[in-house]
Amino acid sequence: WDLFAKHLRRAVEVVAEGIDWHIEHQHLFYPELALSLLCHGTIEKGVDASHGGVEFINIGVDGAALATAADSFAAIEQCVERERSVTWSELYYALGQRWWRACRIRMLMQTVPGFGRGGTRGDYWAQRIVRTFSELIAGRPTPTGHKMTPGLFSWASTIPMGRQTGATPDGRGAGEPISFGANPNAGRLHGGPLTPTAMSTAIAAVQPGYGNPAPFQFDLDPGAVSDEEGSAKVEALIRTHFRLGGTLINANVLDRRTILEACRQPAKYPDLVVRVTGFSAYFAS
Repeated sequence: WDLFAKHLRRAVEVVAEGIDWHIEHQHLFYPELALSLLCHGTIEKGVDASHGGVEFINIGVDGAALATAADSFAAIEQCVERERSVTWSELYYALGQRWWRACRIRMLMQTVPGFGRGGTRGDYWAQRIVRTFSELIAGRPTPTGHKMTPGLFSWASTIPMGRQTGATPDGRGAGEPISFGANPNAGRLHGGPLTPTAMSTAIAAVQPGYGNPAPFQFDLDPGAVSDEEGSAKVEALIRTHFRLGGTLINANVLDRRTILEACRQPAKYPDLVVRVTGFSAYFAS
């Protein structure tokens, strides 16, 4: 944990330095034309919004792969530290070999209950990671004084980010996609299936708390809301999530057949709109 926190702190420092460089140079290549027209002070000063024309510049800094990191800590804690069913050397070797010929170890690490199942060590580690991340981001401004605001977004980058990330102790293979936004890992063992209620509660508990949201990605089959009872359950889930502290829900209402067919032939579904993360887009794009 100490090493993780150390590297996270350094990453935040580098991001802060990069933000300052970006703000210093953006007006030369990609000026904020619309923002400059709509904000007080930019026209009066003749200075672009990205270069000091506005009084306040708040920069959202998003953390990605929360569940990947949290489930990795939970797996190490249980398998290596508590049960001692895996040694540090075995784990180090397996990760270096991208899980090649390490099926037994990988299976053990994958079956540890992960973030989003409710009351697990994965939930504990997710909350601890977000608390540290948020304190590092919001604790001080960039070197030139710009305020940073923590959030949890992977945007549309789970695949390219995953390609650059080696194998992880939660059983994820090298180059595989990282976890999505603030959502728990999907499609892996991790101690049982996910339920919407447990997911909602877990994501509400990892909100950074400084104004930049951590979204709950919620995919729903149309059949689940085909009657009043189904609609009432979904309404209760949404209201409860926000009462618990949730800040944003990205909801998709899609049936399995449509989305699979759209994956095979996107051109046949030009009007299919999906919620990505903080924004919606045509699926075909």
